[in-house]
Amino acid sequence: MSITPSFQPVVPKLKRYTMETLLSRGVRLDGRRLDEVRNIEIVPGYIERAEGSALVKLGQTVVLAGIKTDIVAPFPDTPNEGVLVVHAEFVPLASPTFEPGPPDENAIELARVIDRSLREIKAVALYKLVLEPGK
Repeated sequence: MSITPSFQPVVPKLKRYTMETLLSRGVRLDGRRLDEVRNIEIVPGYIERAEGSALVKLGQTVVLAGIKTDIVAPFPDTPNEGVLVVHAEFVPLASPTFEPGPPDENAIELARVIDRSLREIKAVALYKLVLEPGK
């Protein structure tokens, strides 16, 4: 069998065909029109024991975010800034591909992306989290 530049595996061809068909019909994969947004619901204060939290529903996607605080020493290289730690978990009830136990590489990568995003846009003023500079 020769592989020519026009050769494409079957799966990408099917995906492309599906996308083109849906576009020609003016609908998305989930049946919404192209200009139709998913319903969104935000429930603040969802976790009673957290200092801040929210449950967000965007269509069939559900995200729970919580904030916990603790008094800790700053990192030696940033003595005048508080500490921000981001964790992400995929709950096994959400998908058969999610397994219980320590975070997998996808959860770790998601936490890193969120952490970088928050730091890059300075969403959290870390200097305001310091009780005593250097301590």
